Amino acid sequence: MKSGILIAIIGGLFLVTDASLSFAVEPPPAPKSAPPPPLRSQPRELGTVSWARDLDMVLTQAKRKNMPVMVIFTEVPGCKTCVDYGQFVLSHPLIAEAIQNLFEPVAVFNNVKGADAEMLKSFDEAAMNNPVVRIIDADRKPLAPRVADNFTSAGIVSAMTAALKKTGAKIPGYLGLLEEEALAQAGTPERAVFAMHCFWEGEAKLGAMTGVVETRIGTLKGREVVDVTFDPRRLAYETLVKKAMEMKCADHVFTRTDAHQTIAAKLAKEKAVRTDEEIKPEKDQKHHMAATLYRFLPMTLIQASRVNAALAQNLDPAPHLSPMQLALFAKIQEKPDGRWQAAPGTGNLARAWNAAQRVALGR
Repeated sequence: MKSGILIAIIGGLFLVTDASLSFAVEPPPAPKSAPPPPLRSQPRELGTVSWARDLDMVLTQAKRKNMPVMVIFTEVPGCKTCVDYGQFVLSHPLIAEAIQNLFEPVAVFNNVKGADAEMLKSFDEAAMNNPVVRIIDADRKPLAPRVADNFTSAGIVSAMTAALKKTGAKIPGYLGLLEEEALAQAGTPERAVFAMHCFWEGEAKLGAMTGVVETRIGTLKGREVVDVTFDPRRLAYETLVKKAMEMKCADHVFTRTDAHQTIAAKLAKEKAVRTDEEIKPEKDQKHHMAATLYRFLPMTLIQASRVNAALAQNLDPAPHLSPMQLALFAKIQEKPDGRWQAAPGTGNLARAWNAAQRVALGR
């Protein structure tokens, strides 16, 4: 882990998509002007990632370390789009960590004269523009499609994984999960509800499946159920139902749409029940994780599902967590009686992470 990473990664994210595109593009020439001045303070538009300002220096470092380079072009000071991108995408703890650990990040201001303007011109980027992200190698050749007009976490995370794959680097488990969850949220996730003899056991089994991004337990029509949120582009509903039945996690299949009911009825017959009745949630969510100190570790919804599933099978949860999270968990283990807050998976990771950091620092 780089020095200074703990502060820099309390937020962060970026964009890119379509790893299938080819890149027969000539790299732009390096600008001849002096590098821009270093940052005196962190602008809101840049989130919590520590961005360098001297591209030539960064390219030299990237060649020496054999690392890809991430370049963000954004307005500073910028419009609401630029500020929101910095505060929400580039301030997501896991995305910021990935940018900081796996790339050499450098920022170019697209509304400033001098060295920034020369750099902008060398990449043929427009001035006074919304955020654009490019991932390049040390020779300025593109490693992933240019990220533009995509201000979601899915865009930048997909770009990161595409670039790492192109370089032959291993995709960290936490980054793969981050992409899976981000793409599901950017699309149209669907829900499936299964009744079984024990929802704790069922949640652990279903939460381990690729394509499942969130699990919740509760009761419906007097039965213990697991409410599954999944990405239909990665996991077809029919496949999900079949696997749930194979794992003895589908004594009944409660459906929310007519299309799902048609599919479920073919597989589960009379045990497929169409209903719009809401589930009564249980307090003891992520039962296997709740019995351990992992309940205090901030993680995303998909991470919580995978960690809970791993613990249920007596497996090591570490492959699902980032180095930053593992470091924080070590602190939780050192101070198990600290004022940690239960965080069994959250849609607002930054808030949970900031709260945990205050406890870790004794504040």
